Amino acid sequence: MCLAIPGKIISVEQGDDLLHCGKVSFGGIIKDVQLCFVPDAEMGDYVIVHAGFAIGKLDQEEAQRSIETLQALAETDI
Repeated sequence: MCLAIPGKIISVEQGDDLLHCGKVSFGGIIKDVQLCFVPDAEMGDYVIVHAGFAIGKLDQEEAQRSIETLQALAETDI
C-alpha cells in the first residue's frame, strides 16, 4: 500500500523541467519536494506528495479534509 500526504508549497526554486523543486510544509515540517510532475504548481498551492515527488495538486478544501482525516487516524488506537 502506498501513502501520499498533502502539503502546502511554501517556496519554489525554478530550474529546468527535471529539477523543478520547492519546499513543502506538512503541518510545520518542511521538506524539499520535486515538483516536476506538477510544473504549474506555485507557492501557496497544495500538493499530494509520495516518495519526495508531488504527484498532483489539490484545492484547499480537499487538502484540509485529507489533513483532518490523517490527524484523526493518528489519534486512534489501531
